[in-house]
Amino acid sequence: MKSLLLKTQTLFLFIFGFVLIFAQNSMKVPQNTVFYMEVNGKQLNKKVNWEKFNPFLQEITKDKGKDKKASWNDYSKTGIKYDATQYHYATMNDSVKSYNTHFTLENPEKFKEFINSVKKKGQEITKKNNYSYVDIDNDVFVAWNESRAVLSLISYEKPYKWDDDYAVDSAVAVVDSAAAVAVDSVYAEEVKPFDYKEEIQYLKDDIKYLKESIKDNNAEILKLQKDIKYLEKHHQYPEEKKDPEITEPIKDSTYTPNAEVLPPPISQDDYYEEETYEVDSAYQKEMDSLNIEKFKIVKKFAEDGFTLYFNSNGELSVTKDMLSFRDSNSDVFVYADYGKIVNEGIYGKMPANFNFTGLLGKIYNSNTSYNLYFDKDKVRLVNNYQHKDPETQNNISAVYKGKKNKKLASLINDKSVGYYVMNVNGSKYFDMMYGLLKNSEETEYQKEMELMMETMKIVLDEEAITKIAPGNGIFVLNELKSKNVEYTDYDYDDDYNEKEVKKTKDVMVPDFTFAFATENENYWKRVFNVLTSNKAFAKKFSKNGEFYAFKDEKNKNGYIEQLFFTIKDGIVYVTTSKENINANNQSEVSKQWMKDSSKYPLSGRLNIQKLLIGLDKEFKSKSERKTLDLLRKNVGEVYFKTEAKGGSIQTEMNYNIKNSSENSLMYFFDLFDEIYKISESEKPSKTL
Repeated sequence: MKSLLLKTQTLFLFIFGFVLIFAQNSMKVPQNTVFYMEVNGKQLNKKVNWEKFNPFLQEITKDKGKDKKASWNDYSKTGIKYDATQYHYATMNDSVKSYNTHFTLENPEKFKEFINSVKKKGQEITKKNNYSYVDIDNDVFVAWNESRAVLSLISYEKPYKWDDDYAVDSAVAVVDSAAAVAVDSVYAEEVKPFDYKEEIQYLKDDIKYLKESIKDNNAEILKLQKDIKYLEKHHQYPEEKKDPEITEPIKDSTYTPNAEVLPPPISQDDYYEEETYEVDSAYQKEMDSLNIEKFKIVKKFAEDGFTLYFNSNGELSVTKDMLSFRDSNSDVFVYADYGKIVNEGIYGKMPANFNFTGLLGKIYNSNTSYNLYFDKDKVRLVNNYQHKDPETQNNISAVYKGKKNKKLASLINDKSVGYYVMNVNGSKYFDMMYGLLKNSEETEYQKEMELMMETMKIVLDEEAITKIAPGNGIFVLNELKSKNVEYTDYDYDDDYNEKEVKKTKDVMVPDFTFAFATENENYWKRVFNVLTSNKAFAKKFSKNGEFYAFKDEKNKNGYIEQLFFTIKDGIVYVTTSKENINANNQSEVSKQWMKDSSKYPLSGRLNIQKLLIGLDKEFKSKSERKTLDLLRKNVGEVYFKTEAKGGSIQTEMNYNIKNSSENSLMYFFDLFDEIYKISESEKPSKTL
């Protein structure tokens, strides 16, 4: 009995240990990962219409050259298992940047066929113990086995040392200085004293040259303008007048009789037809050797990554902070570490004494996640922002917990182009900024920074400031109106003299309202009264009843010629029209927007279709007009809302589609396909 129990325990421990080892054999995502993405193939594959998508991919990737082999003929059958999850991640440090994609294969043979169609001609495939790989390009590598595949894009740059700018080789310095001092007495010239008359003549010659250059340029401009007008009218260039054919040889006393007249060279290269250019072989060899060494380094990085992955169980081990806001029901999940991207990528190579990573590092030190959904009638994007420092995140979240103001919501109406509403706690902005500045790692002046923060807290009356503008505001873009404005153009006479010409054109100007709440109306009235009474400002500011007006007579041709200001029931208004501050009759849809604007700290909408109608005058060419008409028929509306939720700042954005596509994913494909067809139709035919 004891023997049986001992054997059972031994077997259990062996199996448990094997499972434990197998589970731990997953590949960990590198610590320097700045971007991570999961593509939910199980859901997305059902939403892709390959009958539409495949011909489109063939069209845009087809090879144009005669000697190039045919592109892949069926992207729906590459051997990749499209209904499996795809994993993408990018890494970054001071010398190496990489982007990696992990696929699951359902047909390895088909995948090999696909790889052979896209790799370089004659490029050999390298076979390892448990995988094969090939370099499609100098920095693009693909590896695969019977069930998995990895695509890696790797770039390498030698780390730059800022000290190199100041490190001077003493031997080189001696040689350079000696060469500069040594002057051959045979070629030594006597230094003449400065002659101002000679210098004046030089300057006059320069002026003469510049005038001639202007004349030549004006002549060329005039010629191009004439060509444009001719093309607009006749849709072709004017026919060149042919000189009468010479049937008899030209005779000249200077040259040999009956000499053949040769046509002028076709291009400048014909002048140097017989001249050969010697290639600097030493330089070429050096460049080739550098490129080869760089390729070897990149290839080694790729091979090490492939070996690490194919020796694992095929699963990626991802840290919890990357997946903390992932929704398994989303079509695409994305994580980005903007702190690493900014500090190690953008400013990572800066010298330490610049110290860009102090305050900026504090601000960007966050985790940001995105969940993307391609629904039937809309695209939905949910973004979560969470600062890595809990105290800073609490300060940020406190800003998004402000009082609501229903008076501002009355300006919302469904006839407008769009609006943006803000209901935040203005007083908490101070705490947030203090927290960011206090611990910004400015070690050299840390004590001074803390003292300055404490002084600001004493000097500034936060309560009084927040009463002036508590944090409730709204911007409404009512419409875009057409306005005829005058502008100056330039024309040229027969002598190429430039002259100004006054012309007119239609531009779109915004009709908008900006309003914000205040608990101190008297303060704003004093501000406006000062503007109207001050001698410098009174020329443009005036008062008429309850409204203050700003009008710039010199800017009649500008986009905003006149603004109106007023204070009413605790609201400060800035608008382009007095009628805009009146409450409008609202539909059921706009009433729902009103409720959301009072519920969420930030919310807004934008009707892109109405925006494009307003921008109609900005589209001139035939292809632009066609594209505009297509977009106006198909573009939808964007709506978003933001709130503090789950220890993060969450923003949900919805884009409602307006055409008959199967779903919102194919909506974007259909739209892009139509735009591509328009652009292709506008290309000139190559047939003569």
